[in-house]
Amino acid sequence: MHKMSPRRHLRNRLRRISAIRRGLGVLWPVMAGLAAVAIIFVSGIVGYMWIEGWDFFDSFYMMVITLTTVGYGEVHPLTRAGRILTSIVLLTGVGTFFYLAGAIVQLVIEGHIQNIFGRRWMQRDIEKMKNHTIVCGYGRIGAIVAREIIAEGHDVVVVERSQPLIDELTQKGVPFVAGDATKDDVLLAAGLNNAKSLVSALTDEAANVYVTLTARQLNPDIYIVARSDSPDHSQRLNRAGANQVLFPHLYGGMRMAQSVLRPTVLGFMDLAMRGDIEDLQMEQLTISTESPVAGKDLIASQLRQRFNIIVIGIKKPDGKLLFNPQPQVILEAGDTLILVGGKQNLAAMQREIS
Repeated sequence: MHKMSPRRHLRNRLRRISAIRRGLGVLWPVMAGLAAVAIIFVSGIVGYMWIEGWDFFDSFYMMVITLTTVGYGEVHPLTRAGRILTSIVLLTGVGTFFYLAGAIVQLVIEGHIQNIFGRRWMQRDIEKMKNHTIVCGYGRIGAIVAREIIAEGHDVVVVERSQPLIDELTQKGVPFVAGDATKDDVLLAAGLNNAKSLVSALTDEAANVYVTLTARQLNPDIYIVARSDSPDHSQRLNRAGANQVLFPHLYGGMRMAQSVLRPTVLGFMDLAMRGDIEDLQMEQLTISTESPVAGKDLIASQLRQRFNIIVIGIKKPDGKLLFNPQPQVILEAGDTLILVGGKQNLAAMQREIS
């Protein structure tokens, strides 16, 4: 078995120190100062106990008054060896102590402590979230997705690794996890196990596939919407576990064409979807097994009479869509109703029937 050379051993140790420094980030000066002060403090206590024969308390007190330079005087008369030890402590320890104090003051002045504790508080809030949406990527598409979901009153956690975008998220107060969305621990930190849905809006096609595959494996029940730049790549995302694959460029072009061909219809749909019309909104509602309308037809459910809403479509659990359903259609558990009505009426219906 070959013995490691001293030079290689030194390089490995330096790599470990460098890795620790990168991990600590802005806390590195404080942690390095604390470690140095602790080593000097303990070494001084041991030195006074060994050289001067003092007990632990006297040695401890001597180190405190020496490092803080309060000038109370010596605890006991010092021998020549004791004075040499005190000189070493003063030359090395006092400077290190003030370096530590300066590093702490710098953290406070630059606001790093607030940022560190702010991230911890935000992570605790994320851990408490249930049925939220995770948005991977805060670029042009992801920012719009997050904004619209937040506007609807739902919780969102953004996963982003770009520092300028992280700064923007911090300024806007949007919960986020800084890191690579393709890594398991980052998605779990975003609350993947408790999330209701995930939107993978990364610009890299392969990264979207990997995020979709990872999220599906970690949470088989989550609803995944993935971005793709080409319809030819949708099969890979579907095989990876995406429930729906969207093509922003294709849909953007289609909407521009419809705004020319049918501007009034498109404008009405946009207003209804966003809820900008006072007494009109489009919404969807999934019927649960405990719903009072499960097993009844549309007439018996009296949705129109009780809530003044219109059922324009019913999506069956197998994916079949019934447009403008007849009054005799039976409402079953798992059906998703596509509704049009007033905001307050839709909200009342959701509370009573879902």
